[in-house]
Amino acid sequence: MTRTVYLNGEYLPEAEAKISIFDRGFLMADGVYEVTSVLGGKLIDFAGHCARLSRSLAELGMTNPHTDAEWQAIHHELVTRNAVIDGMVYLQVTRGNPGDRSFAFPDPEIAPTVVLFTQSNPGLADNPMAKTGMKVISIPDVRWGRRDIKTVQLLYPSMGKMAAKKAGVDDSWFVEDGHVTEGTSNNAYIIKGNRIITRQLSHDILHGITRAAVLRFAVEAQMEVEERPFTIAEAQGADEAFITSASAFVMPVVEVDGVAVGTGAPGKIAARLREIYLEEMLKSAI
Repeated sequence: MTRTVYLNGEYLPEAEAKISIFDRGFLMADGVYEVTSVLGGKLIDFAGHCARLSRSLAELGMTNPHTDAEWQAIHHELVTRNAVIDGMVYLQVTRGNPGDRSFAFPDPEIAPTVVLFTQSNPGLADNPMAKTGMKVISIPDVRWGRRDIKTVQLLYPSMGKMAAKKAGVDDSWFVEDGHVTEGTSNNAYIIKGNRIITRQLSHDILHGITRAAVLRFAVEAQMEVEERPFTIAEAQGADEAFITSASAFVMPVVEVDGVAVGTGAPGKIAARLREIYLEEMLKSAI
């Protein structure tokens, strides 16, 4: 089946979707994005993704081209047209095509470029890595200082993924000033006793939508949450570790820089958080 994508108000076969070479997303990485998971044909935590999209656009001085209701309608239409049961919807908004290349922002009247497409991933919630855990390495964090804005500037995270692949592990954790910031496409956590430790929100990390939900559920389950930076040594000495993201949900980490975390197997708390998260998100999916 040919995939249908959305481009600037039109639903098109993917091969027919064209964007100008002068689009600032292509030339300047001048754009933002969101990825919403789909489970059972429904959108997971969609309101959170809409809120973060609006914030990212505002931080870059861009106007949101759609209301939340319009975004939802477009997402649902793509899910239906592509018969997605489990998977993801990718959304990207750039500052558009000013007709030439310039470092200066174009006139605000220039229409943004809006792109959405689906990625089918049957059994997304049943990822076998949840049973085995993932292994990570640490690398220096040399990204720009506004990681809280979900921009399409993803070259260094991509390089981090490739560094992990070369090392024979699953992902990289970024380290700045001796402390972990986050993973290449996820927020990072350790567990010591009944306490979940993760870096506090700031410009240093992405304000994860899954992060917010998981921490809320953790507090409701009578777990302690401490928001502060932690070191690689702390992670290696933790009882458990895990990451969260829109597509991985809650995923245990069992090794950091070659050192086993805890028993070297997924722990009970991360497993329970994953279970709670999926249960609660499926209840509120739209």
